[in-house]
Amino acid sequence: MTTIELKPLGKAGRLFWTTAQLLGLVTMAVFIIGFFARPDTALNVLWNAAIPLLPATFLINPALWRNSCPLAKLNMLPNRFAGRRVATRHITHAAGAVGIVLFVVMVPARRFLFNTDGVALGVTVILIAVAALLLGTLFDAKAGFCNTFCPVLPVERLYGQRPLVDIGNAHCSICTLCTKTACIDLAPTKSVALTLGRSNGAHAWLHTVYGVFAASFPGFVVGYNLTPDGPLSTAGAVYLQVAAWSAGSFVVTYLVVRGVGLSAEVTTLTLAGTALALYYWYAAPVLTTAYRLPVEGTTAIRGAAFVLIAVWSWRALAQRSANGRQVTEPTS
Repeated sequence: MTTIELKPLGKAGRLFWTTAQLLGLVTMAVFIIGFFARPDTALNVLWNAAIPLLPATFLINPALWRNSCPLAKLNMLPNRFAGRRVATRHITHAAGAVGIVLFVVMVPARRFLFNTDGVALGVTVILIAVAALLLGTLFDAKAGFCNTFCPVLPVERLYGQRPLVDIGNAHCSICTLCTKTACIDLAPTKSVALTLGRSNGAHAWLHTVYGVFAASFPGFVVGYNLTPDGPLSTAGAVYLQVAAWSAGSFVVTYLVVRGVGLSAEVTTLTLAGTALALYYWYAAPVLTTAYRLPVEGTTAIRGAAFVLIAVWSWRALAQRSANGRQVTEPTS
């Protein structure tokens, strides 16, 4: 079996991430109990105080979340006891498409279900946790869930294209190539390109499943945030509005790519920055209320987010330019 030695974390690093993983499991258990026992409080803390912080961590480095995610820990638990099977390219791409479908179904469902129904959310989290655990018995390492079916993975790929800081892998000391392509933990800067496959580099990438997701994502963010919470009977209207904004985003992206001739790399970097800026424009008032900040907090959060995105974008484009010079400049 082919293996790749990874950069060791060190004793302090291993202790830190082990503690973070245990806290992640405890926190998930507390939230699940809260969804049933104190739904209003649990839902408010989750959706308004915790979740809005995650996208920024993906920009810094998705490993900040992936190293401590309780579902990742559950996915890895059976590795010592179960058989080993890698996720082939076909499995990875097919499962990735399923993860995207789960994401675009579950996020709008917040508006008519998960934002207000603690029992429904609690049951859903339990089912996903069980699925992550069971899939860990079928595939090696993270191939069963984290690198394939996870509905958050498409967003991690988009925002994690150019990590601002280097963070080691807290789950895998040796890479067994459990996922044959596009492992974001092994090569975050190549994950999107490998997910797009051979279509990368031409406008044909927009016809791939992930290409459609990336091009639609800024509109998806706007559509969700412009849709109010409502009863289950509003489900159709919620999906229709989110779909309309997503379609508009895809059309604009498609026309720009075809008209200007932007590469897939530049376009996906631009889509990531745009989507995150839109996200924090809407999330800033929510965070201000959740953390009981003064009214100026909204402006401060938006400003901080935009600065982070600007630094990330500048660094990403600078790295791309440097890589291009390395490829084109002659060697002596």
